[in-house]
Amino acid sequence: FNVVQGDKGAVDALLDHPDVQAVSFVGSTPIAAYVQQRAVQSGKRVQALGGAKNHLVVMPDANLDQAVDALIGAAYGSAGERCMAISVAVLVGDVADKIVPALAERARKLVIGDGMSPEVEMGPIVTGEALKRIEGYIEQGVSEGAQLVVDGRGLKVPGREHGFFTGGTLFDHVTPEMRIYQEEIFGPVLGCVRVKDFGAAVDLINAHEFGNGVSCFTSDGGIAREFARRIQVGMVGINVPIPVPMAWHGFGGWKKSLFGDMHAYGEEGVRFYTRQKSVMQRWSSSIGKGAEFAMPTAK
Repeated sequence: FNVVQGDKGAVDALLDHPDVQAVSFVGSTPIAAYVQQRAVQSGKRVQALGGAKNHLVVMPDANLDQAVDALIGAAYGSAGERCMAISVAVLVGDVADKIVPALAERARKLVIGDGMSPEVEMGPIVTGEALKRIEGYIEQGVSEGAQLVVDGRGLKVPGREHGFFTGGTLFDHVTPEMRIYQEEIFGPVLGCVRVKDFGAAVDLINAHEFGNGVSCFTSDGGIAREFARRIQVGMVGINVPIPVPMAWHGFGGWKKSLFGDMHAYGEEGVRFYTRQKSVMQRWSSSIGKGAEFAMPTAK
């Protein structure tokens, strides 16, 4: 196992080198698209996983306590810095008036601090640069007209005053035109989008350029099946907070969340990292006499 440090020059050298037969990548969508394009030009197999904007739909018939638990954990766990984090809550009908206050109460009570402490629920942001970017998105959301319900900015943790901390942030009345909806923030920021019905929720998600993961909370099996059938997303969960499939299934999204023909993990992952070979054999003792003019020549 080797780790090669480097910039674009090192990446291009690996993508172009004849001894590299396959390339697997996880990162932002622009770089994933670049990796795929360059590697394919060199005749290599590629699986390049890009960005995500994972939605969680809450139907009016859902168990709201479970939905709140799911959203809090999936949005703020790992400080939102994971590709399967839920960053958009799609609230159907009048469920928003019930669930937003509950989310706000829980977000304000998050235990934030040193991630090595057992009682801590959310640790710091990975770098100061990332913290600045996240806070910039929060400011952008305010300027675009979203309702800032909980503002996590400016948090100071005693004993860790120079750490890169921010609290959980919650927006309501987010719309599809806003950057905080369109772009991956990669931080503890949850935006709530209100829609009138199930069909509007499906249309909203299908219109997004990313199609990584999505979940739907409902007690109606018919709605669940219809959601799974119609939604244009690679990983779908029903009443689960983070729709990561078990390891023997493929991992990866649709649209601009994955470039290449094969997902990671599962049977597709095995096929990606191997080359198939077909071997046909005949032995002289079983070979019939005379020429064969049809395929296969199995006599």
